[in-house]
Amino acid sequence: MGLTRNKRKTDPEIVIARDTDSELSSSSSSEEEDNYPLSESEEEDEAVKSGGKIELEKNKAKGNAPITVKLIKKVCKVCKQPGHEAGFKGATYIDCPMKPCFLCKMPGHTTMSCPHRVVTDHGILPTSHRNKKNSIDFVFKRQLQPRIPPIKPKYVIPDQVHCAVIRYHSRRVTCLEFHPTKNNILLSGDKKGQIGVWDFAKVYEKNVYGNIHSVQVNNIRFSPTNDDMVYSASSDGTIGYTDLETGTSSTLLNLNPDGWQGPNNWKMLYGMDINSEKGVVLAADNFGFLHMIDHRTNNGTGEPILIHKQGSKVVGLDCNPVQPELLLSCGNDHFARIWDMRKLQPKASLNDLAHKRVVNSAYFSPSSGTKILTTCQDNRIRIWDSIFGNLDLPSREIVHSNDFNRHLTPFKAEWDPKDTSESLIVVGRYISENYNGTALHPIDFIDASNGQLVAEVMDPNITTITPVNKLHPRDDVLASGSSRSLFIWRPQDKTEMVEEKKDKKIIICSGDSKKKGKKQKRGSDDEDDEDDMFISKGKNIKVNKSQAKTTKSSRKTKT
Repeated sequence: MGLTRNKRKTDPEIVIARDTDSELSSSSSSEEEDNYPLSESEEEDEAVKSGGKIELEKNKAKGNAPITVKLIKKVCKVCKQPGHEAGFKGATYIDCPMKPCFLCKMPGHTTMSCPHRVVTDHGILPTSHRNKKNSIDFVFKRQLQPRIPPIKPKYVIPDQVHCAVIRYHSRRVTCLEFHPTKNNILLSGDKKGQIGVWDFAKVYEKNVYGNIHSVQVNNIRFSPTNDDMVYSASSDGTIGYTDLETGTSSTLLNLNPDGWQGPNNWKMLYGMDINSEKGVVLAADNFGFLHMIDHRTNNGTGEPILIHKQGSKVVGLDCNPVQPELLLSCGNDHFARIWDMRKLQPKASLNDLAHKRVVNSAYFSPSSGTKILTTCQDNRIRIWDSIFGNLDLPSREIVHSNDFNRHLTPFKAEWDPKDTSESLIVVGRYISENYNGTALHPIDFIDASNGQLVAEVMDPNITTITPVNKLHPRDDVLASGSSRSLFIWRPQDKTEMVEEKKDKKIIICSGDSKKKGKKQKRGSDDEDDEDDMFISKGKNIKVNKSQAKTTKSSRKTKT
Protein backbone atom coordinates (compact mmCIF):
# COMPACT_ATOMS: atom_id res chain seq x y z
CA MET A 1 0.00 0.00 0.00
CA GLY A 2 1.66 3.23 -1.12
CA LEU A 3 1.61 6.19 1.16
CA THR A 4 2.73 9.74 0.51
CA ARG A 5 4.91 11.47 3.04
CA ASN A 6 5.09 15.25 2.96
CA LYS A 7 8.49 16.87 3.15
CA ARG A 8 9.15 18.64 6.38
CA LYS A 9 9.36 22.42 5.94
CA THR A 10 10.86 23.40 9.25
CA ASP A 11 13.06 21.34 11.53
CA PRO A 12 13.03 21.38 15.31
CA GLU A 13 15.80 23.04 17.23
CA ILE A 14 17.86 20.63 19.29
CA VAL A 15 18.81 22.02 22.67
CA ILE A 16 21.21 20.15 24.95
CA ALA A 17 20.40 20.23 28.65
CA ARG A 18 22.01 18.47 31.58
CA ASP A 19 20.15 16.08 33.82
CA THR A 20 19.30 17.05 37.35
CA ASP A 21 20.62 14.90 40.16
CA SER A 22 17.21 13.30 40.62
CA GLU A 23 17.20 12.14 37.01
CA LEU A 24 20.55 10.39 37.23
CA SER A 25 20.94 6.91 38.61
CA SER A 26 23.78 4.55 39.34
CA SER A 27 22.72 2.21 36.56
CA SER A 28 22.39 4.99 34.00
CA SER A 29 26.04 5.97 34.42
CA SER A 30 27.05 2.98 32.34
CA GLU A 31 24.43 3.50 29.65
CA GLU A 32 26.05 5.48 26.86
CA GLU A 33 25.05 5.91 23.26
CA ASP A 34 26.03 3.27 20.73
CA ASN A 35 27.79 5.95 18.68
CA TYR A 36 30.94 5.55 20.76
CA PRO A 37 33.57 3.17 19.32
CA LEU A 38 34.06 -0.13 21.08
CA SER A 39 37.33 -1.31 22.52
CA GLU A 40 38.83 -4.61 21.38
CA SER A 41 37.50 -6.41 24.44
CA GLU A 42 34.05 -4.96 23.86
CA GLU A 43 34.14 -6.07 20.23
CA GLU A 44 34.98 -9.58 21.39
CA ASP A 45 32.11 -9.46 23.88
CA GLU A 46 29.80 -8.38 21.09
CA ALA A 47 30.87 -11.31 18.94
CA VAL A 48 30.29 -13.77 21.75
CA LYS A 49 26.96 -12.16 22.56
CA SER A 50 25.78 -12.46 18.94
CA GLY A 51 26.37 -16.18 18.86
CA GLY A 52 29.94 -16.31 17.57
CA LYS A 53 32.80 -18.20 19.19
CA ILE A 54 36.20 -16.63 19.63
CA GLU A 55 39.33 -18.71 19.93
CA LEU A 56 42.59 -17.13 21.02
CA GLU A 57 45.86 -18.76 20.01
CA LYS A 58 49.31 -17.73 21.24
CA ASN A 59 52.62 -18.90 20.03
CA LYS A 60 54.29 -19.80 23.31
CA ALA A 61 57.69 -19.90 21.63
CA LYS A 62 57.63 -16.14 21.15
CA GLY A 63 56.90 -13.98 24.12
CA ASN A 64 55.46 -11.07 22.11
CA ALA A 65 53.68 -13.11 19.46
CA PRO A 66 50.46 -11.51 18.16
CA ILE A 67 47.11 -12.90 19.20
CA THR A 68 45.18 -14.62 16.44
CA VAL A 69 41.40 -14.32 16.54
CA LYS A 70 39.34 -16.94 14.72
CA LEU A 71 35.60 -16.59 14.28
CA ILE A 72 33.76 -19.89 14.07
CA LYS A 73 30.43 -20.14 12.24
CA LYS A 74 27.64 -18.56 14.22
CA VAL A 75 24.63 -20.43 15.46
CA CYS A 76 21.12 -19.36 14.43
CA LYS A 77 19.36 -17.66 17.34
CA VAL A 78 15.98 -18.99 16.22
CA CYS A 79 16.50 -22.72 15.69
CA LYS A 80 19.89 -23.01 17.47
CA GLN A 81 21.40 -24.79 14.46
CA PRO A 82 24.83 -23.84 13.03
CA GLY A 83 25.55 -22.81 9.47
CA HIS A 84 23.08 -19.96 9.03
CA GLU A 85 21.81 -16.78 10.68
CA ALA A 86 18.43 -15.17 11.19
CA GLY A 87 17.41 -11.66 12.13
CA PHE A 88 17.96 -8.14 10.89
CA LYS A 89 20.73 -7.08 8.54
CA GLY A 90 20.16 -3.38 8.15
CA ALA A 91 16.50 -2.99 7.30
CA THR A 92 16.19 -6.52 5.89
CA TYR A 93 14.89 -9.35 8.04
CA ILE A 94 16.44 -12.73 7.23
CA ASP A 95 14.18 -15.67 8.06
CA CYS A 96 15.46 -18.89 9.56
CA PRO A 97 15.21 -21.54 6.80
CA MET A 98 13.93 -24.01 9.38
CA LYS A 99 10.96 -21.82 10.34
CA PRO A 100 7.99 -20.27 8.48
CA CYS A 101 7.62 -16.56 7.73
CA PHE A 102 8.28 -14.58 10.91
CA LEU A 103 5.48 -12.09 10.20
CA CYS A 104 2.43 -14.19 9.30
CA LYS A 105 3.76 -17.56 10.62
CA MET A 106 2.86 -19.26 7.34
CA PRO A 107 5.32 -21.25 5.15
CA GLY A 108 6.08 -20.70 1.48
CA HIS A 109 7.61 -17.21 1.53
CA THR A 110 9.97 -14.95 3.45
CA THR A 111 9.19 -12.02 5.73
CA MET A 112 10.38 -9.44 3.20
CA SER A 113 8.06 -10.90 0.52
CA CYS A 114 5.15 -11.61 2.87
CA PRO A 115 1.88 -10.28 1.37
CA HIS A 116 0.82 -9.05 4.81
CA ARG A 117 3.84 -6.77 4.91
CA VAL A 118 2.94 -5.04 1.64
CA VAL A 119 -0.83 -4.84 2.17
CA THR A 120 -1.90 -4.75 5.81
CA ASP A 121 -5.46 -5.92 5.17
CA HIS A 122 -4.43 -8.94 3.05
CA GLY A 123 -6.10 -12.09 4.32
CA ILE A 124 -8.21 -10.51 7.07
CA LEU A 125 -10.56 -13.11 8.49
CA PRO A 126 -14.16 -11.88 8.77
CA THR A 127 -16.48 -13.78 11.07
CA SER A 128 -20.24 -13.36 11.10
CA HIS A 129 -21.97 -13.44 14.46
CA ARG A 130 -24.08 -16.56 14.63
CA ASN A 131 -26.27 -15.45 17.53
CA LYS A 132 -28.54 -13.40 15.29
CA LYS A 133 -31.58 -13.95 17.51
CA ASN A 134 -29.88 -12.83 20.71
CA SER A 135 -32.25 -10.32 22.35
CA ILE A 136 -29.46 -8.21 23.84
CA ASP A 137 -27.75 -8.01 20.48
CA PHE A 138 -31.07 -6.95 18.94
CA VAL A 139 -31.43 -4.12 21.47
CA PHE A 140 -27.87 -3.00 20.77
CA LYS A 141 -28.44 -2.81 17.02
CA ARG A 142 -31.74 -0.98 17.37
CA GLN A 143 -30.98 1.46 20.18
CA LEU A 144 -27.24 1.89 20.72
CA GLN A 145 -25.73 1.44 17.29
CA PRO A 146 -27.73 4.24 15.56
CA ARG A 147 -26.14 6.74 17.95
CA ILE A 148 -22.67 5.86 16.68
CA PRO A 149 -21.75 7.80 13.52
CA PRO A 150 -21.61 5.26 10.69
CA ILE A 151 -19.11 7.32 8.70
CA LYS A 152 -15.68 7.93 10.16
CA PRO A 153 -14.63 11.57 10.37
CA LYS A 154 -11.64 12.68 8.34
CA TYR A 155 -8.58 11.54 10.20
CA VAL A 156 -6.05 14.10 11.36
CA ILE A 157 -2.90 12.06 11.81
CA PRO A 158 -0.14 13.48 14.05
CA ASP A 159 2.80 12.75 11.77
CA GLN A 160 5.38 15.42 12.64
CA VAL A 161 7.66 15.46 15.67
CA HIS A 162 6.78 18.66 17.51
CA CYS A 163 9.04 18.28 20.54
CA ALA A 164 10.95 15.57 22.35
CA VAL A 165 13.11 14.75 25.32
CA ILE A 166 15.98 12.47 24.33
CA ARG A 167 17.28 10.04 26.97
CA TYR A 168 14.75 11.43 29.43
CA HIS A 169 14.59 8.22 31.47
CA SER A 170 17.53 6.19 32.73
CA ARG A 171 15.90 2.98 31.45
CA ARG A 172 13.39 2.20 28.69
CA VAL A 173 9.91 3.71 28.77
CA THR A 174 7.20 1.23 29.77
CA CYS A 175 3.94 3.23 29.94
CA LEU A 176 2.43 6.64 29.13
CA GLU A 177 -0.62 8.51 30.40
CA PHE A 178 -2.02 11.97 29.58
CA HIS A 179 -3.35 14.24 32.32
CA PRO A 180 -7.17 14.13 32.43
CA THR A 181 -7.62 17.93 32.51
CA LYS A 182 -4.27 19.57 31.66
CA ASN A 183 -3.74 19.00 27.96
CA ASN A 184 0.04 19.47 27.93
CA ILE A 185 1.02 17.18 30.80
CA LEU A 186 2.35 13.70 30.00
CA LEU A 187 3.27 11.06 32.57
CA SER A 188 5.69 8.26 31.78
CA GLY A 189 7.03 5.25 33.66
CA ASP A 190 10.24 3.36 33.03
CA LYS A 191 11.88 0.03 33.79
CA LYS A 192 13.86 1.37 36.74
CA GLY A 193 10.71 2.46 38.59
CA GLN A 194 10.87 6.17 37.84
CA ILE A 195 7.82 8.28 36.94
CA GLY A 196 8.34 11.33 34.77
CA VAL A 197 6.08 14.39 34.52
CA TRP A 198 6.63 16.48 31.41
CA ASP A 199 4.90 19.70 30.33
CA PHE A 200 5.50 19.40 26.58
CA ALA A 201 4.05 22.87 25.93
CA LYS A 202 6.93 24.46 27.85
CA VAL A 203 9.31 21.64 26.87
CA TYR A 204 11.85 22.39 29.61
CA GLU A 205 9.47 21.75 32.52
CA LYS A 206 10.08 18.15 33.45
CA ASN A 207 10.47 16.17 36.66
CA VAL A 208 11.46 12.58 37.30
CA TYR A 209 10.45 10.92 40.56
CA GLY A 210 12.67 8.01 41.52
CA ASN A 211 11.41 7.41 45.04
CA ILE A 212 8.11 5.72 44.18
CA HIS A 213 9.06 2.25 42.97
CA SER A 214 12.24 0.22 42.95
CA VAL A 215 11.70 -1.57 39.64
CA GLN A 216 9.58 -1.38 36.50
CA VAL A 217 6.40 0.73 36.39
CA ASN A 218 3.77 -1.19 34.42
CA ASN A 219 0.72 1.07 34.63
CA ILE A 220 -0.25 4.62 35.55
CA ARG A 221 -3.77 5.88 36.25
CA PHE A 222 -5.03 9.21 37.57
CA SER A 223 -7.31 9.34 40.57
CA PRO A 224 -10.96 9.91 39.52
CA THR A 225 -11.45 12.33 42.42
CA ASN A 226 -8.15 14.26 42.38
CA ASP A 227 -6.31 15.19 39.19
CA ASP A 228 -3.04 15.71 41.02
CA MET A 229 -2.95 12.21 42.49
CA VAL A 230 -1.67 9.22 40.53
CA TYR A 231 -1.88 5.47 41.07
CA SER A 232 0.97 3.33 39.74
CA ALA A 233 1.50 -0.44 39.62
CA SER A 234 4.99 -1.89 39.61
CA SER A 235 6.90 -5.14 39.33
CA ASP A 236 8.07 -4.61 42.91
CA GLY A 237 4.58 -5.76 43.93
CA THR A 238 3.35 -2.37 45.13
CA ILE A 239 0.70 0.16 44.18
CA GLY A 240 1.90 3.70 44.75
CA TYR A 241 -0.23 6.77 45.34
CA THR A 242 1.68 9.93 44.41
CA ASP A 243 0.99 13.65 44.77
CA LEU A 244 2.36 15.30 41.63
CA GLU A 245 2.52 18.72 43.30
CA THR A 246 4.79 17.66 46.16
CA GLY A 247 6.27 14.43 44.83
CA THR A 248 5.37 12.60 48.03
CA SER A 249 4.23 9.01 47.63
CA SER A 250 2.56 6.39 49.80
CA THR A 251 2.20 2.64 49.30
CA LEU A 252 -1.39 1.39 49.18
CA LEU A 253 -0.64 -2.26 48.50
CA ASN A 254 2.52 -4.27 49.06
CA LEU A 255 2.46 -7.91 48.01
CA ASN A 256 6.01 -8.53 49.24
CA PRO A 257 6.08 -7.16 52.81
CA ASP A 258 8.88 -9.52 53.82
CA GLY A 259 11.15 -8.60 50.94
CA TRP A 260 12.85 -11.00 48.57
CA GLN A 261 11.89 -14.62 49.24
CA GLY A 262 13.07 -16.10 45.94
CA PRO A 263 11.72 -15.91 42.36
CA ASN A 264 8.94 -18.40 43.02
CA ASN A 265 7.42 -16.20 45.72
CA TRP A 266 8.05 -12.71 44.37
CA LYS A 267 4.78 -11.07 43.34
CA MET A 268 4.61 -8.42 40.62
CA LEU A 269 1.73 -6.16 39.62
CA TYR A 270 1.08 -5.60 35.91
CA GLY A 271 -2.49 -4.84 34.81
CA MET A 272 -4.26 -1.97 36.58
CA ASP A 273 -7.41 0.11 36.08
CA ILE A 274 -9.81 2.21 38.14
CA ASN A 275 -13.55 1.60 38.29
CA SER A 276 -14.88 4.98 39.41
CA GLU A 277 -18.47 3.71 39.58
CA LYS A 278 -17.53 0.93 41.96
CA GLY A 279 -14.95 3.08 43.75
CA VAL A 280 -12.13 0.53 43.48
CA VAL A 281 -8.61 0.34 42.08
CA LEU A 282 -8.06 -3.00 40.33
CA ALA A 283 -4.63 -4.57 39.97
CA ALA A 284 -3.53 -8.02 38.80
CA ASP A 285 -0.34 -9.92 39.59
CA ASN A 286 1.93 -12.50 37.98
CA PHE A 287 0.21 -15.44 39.69
CA GLY A 288 -3.22 -14.87 38.10
CA PHE A 289 -4.88 -13.01 41.00
CA LEU A 290 -6.93 -9.81 41.05
CA HIS A 291 -6.52 -7.35 43.93
CA MET A 292 -8.94 -4.53 44.79
CA ILE A 293 -8.44 -1.30 46.76
CA ASP A 294 -11.15 1.17 47.74
CA HIS A 295 -9.84 4.43 46.28
CA ARG A 296 -12.01 6.48 48.63
CA THR A 297 -10.36 5.03 51.74
CA ASN A 298 -7.21 3.64 50.07
CA ASN A 299 -7.69 0.34 51.86
CA GLY A 300 -7.82 -3.16 50.43
CA THR A 301 -11.19 -4.82 49.94
CA GLY A 302 -11.59 -8.57 50.30
CA GLU A 303 -9.26 -11.40 49.36
CA PRO A 304 -7.45 -11.74 46.00
CA ILE A 305 -9.50 -13.53 43.34
CA LEU A 306 -8.04 -15.97 40.81
CA ILE A 307 -9.11 -14.68 37.36
CA HIS A 308 -6.58 -16.45 35.12
CA LYS A 309 -4.70 -19.71 35.21
CA GLN A 310 -2.87 -19.98 38.49
CA GLY A 311 0.78 -19.10 38.06
CA SER A 312 0.20 -17.09 34.86
CA LYS A 313 0.83 -13.38 34.51
CA VAL A 314 -2.19 -11.06 34.13
CA VAL A 315 -0.83 -8.17 32.07
CA GLY A 316 -3.95 -6.10 31.34
CA LEU A 317 -7.17 -4.89 32.96
CA ASP A 318 -9.80 -2.62 31.42
CA CYS A 319 -13.19 -1.51 32.76
CA ASN A 320 -16.08 -1.03 30.36
CA PRO A 321 -16.77 2.72 29.86
CA VAL A 322 -20.57 2.24 29.60
CA GLN A 323 -21.26 -0.82 31.75
CA PRO A 324 -19.00 -0.48 34.82
CA GLU A 325 -19.83 -3.97 36.04
CA LEU A 326 -17.91 -5.46 33.08
CA LEU A 327 -14.16 -6.06 33.45
CA LEU A 328 -11.78 -7.21 30.71
CA SER A 329 -8.53 -9.01 31.55
CA CYS A 330 -5.76 -10.64 29.53
CA GLY A 331 -2.66 -12.63 30.31
CA ASN A 332 -0.01 -15.19 29.57
CA ASP A 333 -2.45 -18.10 29.58
CA HIS A 334 -3.44 -17.15 25.99
CA PHE A 335 -6.85 -15.78 26.97
CA ALA A 336 -8.66 -12.48 27.30
CA ARG A 337 -11.60 -12.82 29.68
CA ILE A 338 -14.76 -10.80 30.37
CA TRP A 339 -15.98 -10.68 33.99
CA ASP A 340 -19.04 -9.46 35.82
CA MET A 341 -17.72 -7.58 38.85
CA ARG A 342 -20.94 -8.25 40.75
CA LYS A 343 -20.04 -11.95 40.92
CA LEU A 344 -16.29 -12.25 40.69
CA GLN A 345 -15.35 -15.85 41.29
CA PRO A 346 -12.67 -18.17 39.93
CA LYS A 347 -13.68 -19.84 36.64
CA ALA A 348 -16.85 -17.71 36.47
CA SER A 349 -15.96 -15.46 33.53
CA LEU A 350 -18.71 -14.43 31.12
CA ASN A 351 -16.58 -15.09 28.03
CA ASP A 352 -13.13 -16.47 27.32
CA LEU A 353 -11.50 -15.05 24.17
CA ALA A 354 -8.98 -17.65 23.03
CA HIS A 355 -5.66 -16.68 21.42
CA LYS A 356 -2.74 -18.72 20.14
CA ARG A 357 -0.06 -17.04 22.23
CA VAL A 358 0.42 -14.49 25.02
CA VAL A 359 -2.08 -11.61 24.92
CA ASN A 360 -0.22 -8.32 25.40
CA SER A 361 -3.32 -6.12 25.85
CA ALA A 362 -7.11 -6.05 25.65
CA TYR A 363 -9.26 -2.91 25.60
CA PHE A 364 -12.96 -2.11 25.34
CA SER A 365 -13.83 0.47 22.69
CA PRO A 366 -13.74 3.94 24.33
CA SER A 367 -17.23 5.24 23.46
CA SER A 368 -19.76 2.39 23.43
CA GLY A 369 -17.67 -0.33 25.07
CA THR A 370 -19.20 -2.89 22.70
CA LYS A 371 -15.99 -3.74 20.80
CA ILE A 372 -12.82 -5.37 22.05
CA LEU A 373 -9.31 -4.85 20.69
CA THR A 374 -6.59 -7.39 21.57
CA THR A 375 -2.89 -7.58 20.69
CA CYS A 376 -1.27 -11.02 20.67
CA GLN A 377 2.30 -12.27 20.37
CA ASP A 378 1.32 -14.35 17.32
CA ASN A 379 1.56 -11.17 15.20
CA ARG A 380 -2.21 -10.70 15.19
CA ILE A 381 -4.39 -7.79 16.21
CA ARG A 382 -7.94 -9.03 16.78
CA ILE A 383 -11.20 -7.09 16.81
CA TRP A 384 -14.34 -8.51 18.43
CA ASP A 385 -17.21 -6.38 17.10
CA SER A 386 -19.90 -7.00 19.69
CA ILE A 387 -19.64 -8.29 23.22
CA PHE A 388 -23.31 -9.26 22.88
CA GLY A 389 -22.63 -11.63 20.00
CA ASN A 390 -20.71 -14.85 19.54
CA LEU A 391 -17.19 -14.44 20.88
CA ASP A 392 -15.88 -17.86 19.91
CA LEU A 393 -14.04 -16.24 17.01
CA PRO A 394 -12.95 -12.64 16.37
CA SER A 395 -14.62 -10.49 13.74
CA ARG A 396 -11.26 -9.62 12.20
CA GLU A 397 -7.64 -10.68 12.51
CA ILE A 398 -5.05 -8.20 11.28
CA VAL A 399 -1.53 -9.48 10.71
CA HIS A 400 0.89 -6.99 12.27
CA SER A 401 4.53 -7.15 13.32
CA ASN A 402 4.60 -7.15 17.13
CA ASP A 403 6.15 -10.54 17.95
CA PHE A 404 9.08 -9.38 20.05
CA ASN A 405 9.39 -8.19 23.64
CA ARG A 406 12.48 -9.72 25.20
CA HIS A 407 14.35 -6.41 25.27
CA LEU A 408 11.35 -4.20 24.51
CA THR A 409 8.19 -3.07 26.19
CA PRO A 410 5.42 -5.25 24.66
CA PHE A 411 3.57 -3.78 21.70
CA LYS A 412 -0.03 -2.82 22.47
CA ALA A 413 -2.60 -1.62 19.93
CA GLU A 414 -4.82 1.11 21.40
CA TRP A 415 -8.02 2.83 20.30
CA ASP A 416 -8.13 6.49 19.34
CA PRO A 417 -10.36 7.92 22.12
CA LYS A 418 -11.46 10.79 19.84
CA ASP A 419 -12.72 8.56 17.02
CA THR A 420 -16.48 8.27 17.59
CA SER A 421 -16.76 5.48 15.01
CA GLU A 422 -14.36 3.40 17.13
CA SER A 423 -12.28 2.32 14.17
CA LEU A 424 -8.86 4.01 14.35
CA ILE A 425 -6.13 2.23 16.29
CA VAL A 426 -2.42 2.99 16.77
CA VAL A 427 0.41 0.50 17.30
CA GLY A 428 4.19 0.45 16.87
CA ARG A 429 5.88 -1.87 14.40
CA TYR A 430 8.78 -4.25 15.02
CA ILE A 431 9.92 -5.14 11.50
CA SER A 432 11.63 -2.11 10.00
CA GLU A 433 11.34 -0.59 6.53
CA ASN A 434 14.21 0.64 4.37
CA TYR A 435 13.96 4.39 3.73
CA ASN A 436 16.87 5.58 1.60
CA GLY A 437 19.29 3.30 3.39
CA THR A 438 17.97 3.98 6.89
CA ALA A 439 16.07 1.30 8.75
CA LEU A 440 13.04 2.91 10.41
CA HIS A 441 10.32 1.33 12.55
CA PRO A 442 7.07 3.19 11.79
CA ILE A 443 4.10 3.78 14.07
CA ASP A 444 1.02 2.43 12.29
CA PHE A 445 -2.48 3.89 12.22
CA ILE A 446 -4.92 1.15 11.17
CA ASP A 447 -8.62 1.21 10.36
CA ALA A 448 -9.95 -1.62 12.52
CA SER A 449 -13.18 -1.86 10.52
CA ASN A 450 -11.39 -3.17 7.42
CA GLY A 451 -7.76 -3.63 8.45
CA GLN A 452 -6.41 -1.04 6.03
CA LEU A 453 -3.27 0.92 6.87
CA VAL A 454 -4.36 4.55 7.23
CA ALA A 455 -0.88 5.99 7.82
CA GLU A 456 2.60 5.03 8.95
CA VAL A 457 4.31 7.71 11.00
CA MET A 458 8.08 8.00 11.20
CA ASP A 459 10.95 10.45 11.48
CA PRO A 460 14.39 9.88 9.90
CA ASN A 461 16.05 10.80 13.20
CA ILE A 462 14.20 8.14 15.21
CA THR A 463 15.93 4.86 14.41
CA THR A 464 14.88 3.03 17.58
CA ILE A 465 11.77 0.89 17.89
CA THR A 466 8.68 2.63 19.31
CA PRO A 467 6.51 0.10 21.18
CA VAL A 468 4.77 2.54 23.58
CA ASN A 469 2.23 4.89 21.98
CA LYS A 470 -0.64 6.93 23.42
CA LEU A 471 -3.16 9.13 21.59
CA HIS A 472 -4.38 12.25 23.36
CA PRO A 473 -8.03 12.04 24.53
CA ARG A 474 -8.83 15.58 23.34
CA ASP A 475 -6.15 16.94 20.99
CA ASP A 476 -4.63 15.66 17.75
CA VAL A 477 -1.49 14.62 19.60
CA LEU A 478 0.42 11.35 19.74
CA ALA A 479 2.91 10.60 22.51
CA SER A 480 5.41 7.83 21.92
CA GLY A 481 8.12 6.23 24.00
CA SER A 482 11.16 4.88 22.18
CA SER A 483 13.97 3.45 24.29
CA ARG A 484 14.57 6.12 26.98
CA SER A 485 13.15 9.01 24.94
CA LEU A 486 9.74 10.68 24.65
CA PHE A 487 8.30 12.22 21.48
CA ILE A 488 5.25 14.40 20.86
CA TRP A 489 3.74 14.23 17.37
CA ARG A 490 1.28 16.72 15.87
CA PRO A 491 -0.30 17.06 12.41
CA GLN A 492 1.89 18.98 10.02
CA ASP A 493 -0.45 21.95 9.49
CA LYS A 494 -0.86 22.57 13.23
CA THR A 495 2.85 22.17 13.81
CA GLU A 496 3.70 24.79 11.21
CA MET A 497 1.26 27.29 12.72
CA VAL A 498 2.77 26.84 16.14
CA GLU A 499 6.27 27.33 14.74
CA GLU A 500 5.45 30.89 13.76
CA LYS A 501 4.93 31.74 17.42
CA LYS A 502 7.39 29.41 19.13
CA ASP A 503 10.21 27.24 17.90
CA LYS A 504 9.91 23.52 18.29
CA LYS A 505 12.52 22.10 20.60
CA ILE A 506 14.09 18.78 21.33
CA ILE A 507 15.88 18.48 24.65
CA ILE A 508 18.75 16.04 24.87
CA CYS A 509 19.49 15.04 28.45
CA SER A 510 23.19 14.25 28.91
CA GLY A 511 24.92 13.24 32.09
CA ASP A 512 28.23 14.25 33.62
CA SER A 513 31.27 14.48 31.41
CA LYS A 514 32.96 11.73 33.41
CA LYS A 515 30.44 9.30 31.92
CA LYS A 516 32.20 9.61 28.57
CA GLY A 517 35.26 7.88 29.92
CA LYS A 518 33.32 4.88 31.18
CA LYS A 519 33.12 1.81 29.03
CA GLN A 520 29.65 0.62 28.24
CA LYS A 521 28.87 -2.77 29.72
CA ARG A 522 28.31 -5.22 26.90
CA GLY A 523 28.27 -8.53 28.71
CA SER A 524 25.59 -7.68 31.25
CA ASP A 525 23.32 -10.51 32.27
CA ASP A 526 20.39 -8.10 32.42
CA GLU A 527 18.70 -8.72 29.09
CA ASP A 528 16.98 -5.33 29.15
CA ASP A 529 20.02 -3.34 30.26
CA GLU A 530 20.08 -1.07 27.22
CA ASP A 531 17.48 -0.66 24.52
CA ASP A 532 19.82 1.29 22.28
CA MET A 533 21.28 -2.04 21.15
CA PHE A 534 18.16 -2.20 18.98
CA ILE A 535 18.97 0.97 17.08
CA SER A 536 18.70 -0.12 13.47
CA LYS A 537 21.86 -0.14 11.45
CA GLY A 538 21.73 2.84 9.16
CA LYS A 539 22.37 6.55 9.14
CA ASN A 540 22.61 7.71 12.74
CA ILE A 541 22.67 11.37 13.68
CA LYS A 542 25.48 12.25 16.09
CA VAL A 543 24.98 15.22 18.37
CA ASN A 544 27.89 17.17 19.80
CA LYS A 545 27.44 17.09 23.57
CA SER A 546 29.83 19.95 24.29
CA GLN A 547 27.64 22.70 22.90
CA ALA A 548 24.11 23.43 21.81
CA LYS A 549 23.57 23.36 18.08
CA THR A 550 20.79 23.27 15.55
CA THR A 551 20.66 20.29 13.25
CA LYS A 552 18.82 19.96 9.99
CA SER A 553 16.86 16.88 9.07
CA SER A 554 14.79 16.17 6.00
CA ARG A 555 11.71 14.01 5.77
CA LYS A 556 11.93 11.45 3.01
CA THR A 557 9.14 11.45 0.44
CA LYS A 558 7.84 8.10 -0.75
CA THR A 559 4.84 7.19 -2.87
